[in-house]
Amino acid sequence: MTCIASNLKPPCLAFVAIGRNEGERLKRCLLSIRDLTDTVIYIDSGSTDGSREFAASLGVEVLDLDTTSGFTMSRARNAGWRRALEIFPETEFVHFIDGDCELAEGWLAEAVDFLNKHPDISAVCGRRRERFPHQSFYNRLIDIEWNTPVGEAESSGGDALMRLDALEEVRGFNEALIAGEEPELCKRMRDKGWKIWRLDRDMTWHDANMHTFSQWWKRHVRGGYGARDVALRSLETATSGSAVLFGHQVRSSLLWTLGTSLVLIAGVAASLISGCFYLFPTILAVLICIWLCQSVRIGVALRKRAGGIILGTLYGCSLMLAKWPQLLGSLKHHADLRTGRTAKLIEYKQ
Repeated sequence: MTCIASNLKPPCLAFVAIGRNEGERLKRCLLSIRDLTDTVIYIDSGSTDGSREFAASLGVEVLDLDTTSGFTMSRARNAGWRRALEIFPETEFVHFIDGDCELAEGWLAEAVDFLNKHPDISAVCGRRRERFPHQSFYNRLIDIEWNTPVGEAESSGGDALMRLDALEEVRGFNEALIAGEEPELCKRMRDKGWKIWRLDRDMTWHDANMHTFSQWWKRHVRGGYGARDVALRSLETATSGSAVLFGHQVRSSLLWTLGTSLVLIAGVAASLISGCFYLFPTILAVLICIWLCQSVRIGVALRKRAGGIILGTLYGCSLMLAKWPQLLGSLKHHADLRTGRTAKLIEYKQ
């Protein structure tokens, strides 16, 4: 059976929404999708704000994720699409959506039509945009982050329409990952010959609700943890000459943070030994100039994506500063790996 854009009712399509204490964000999410298909599954991960009760009141099927073994978004999404197959084994497509996102009107019909016309594509996504980009500087940074190039892509994000046969072929998401699970999944799909595509169209409205530096910091700690985790797993299966997923990001954070630290330590030592106490301030000034120049270079390269050279430079500064929490995330992953500790989700939302 083929799912066509003019008839999106089951048995062809299911929605899988995941969330934890998303409150009003989840309400907007479920209300935006409940009339698009009869198969809407919400996976709740220990909410205490009435999320599961609200979902049930809409007639949405609610699954409670067992969090005793550690909650990950991968586990929640896998539970959702597998339940969709149990409800109706002929389900062809599943649309994943995070509980803090609202589906854009008209997106689903275009996405389904695109997959029907391109049988070699396993996942299609559009633009995720911030609902309130001007409420905080951090929301604005995330809105720029979401503004990625269209066309064939290496990965989707947490919101995407996917073929269930492709998900089954690669056995779904890696449930051990606390971050980076979508790029890792898409990499395995691409290894099987599938393609990922991003359309030039608004797909979902995301509510980051990020207002503090600590939230921003924790988000990048989680990103650094996930990047090293995925990179090491990718390294184990990488063939000669193939790129290691997130390998560049991990190396870059190490180079800029540890490299800078070593130069500063060497500068202090040289100043003390030589007695030239102006040497360290000079080295520090040079390093600051190098970091600023790199930020400006990124800003120039991403000026169209950011909406101007000023915002692009500020975004570049944030990317450079983020290398420090990413390093902490990498070190935390290294420590967990050595001690055998199970990875736990690093939450940053309030």
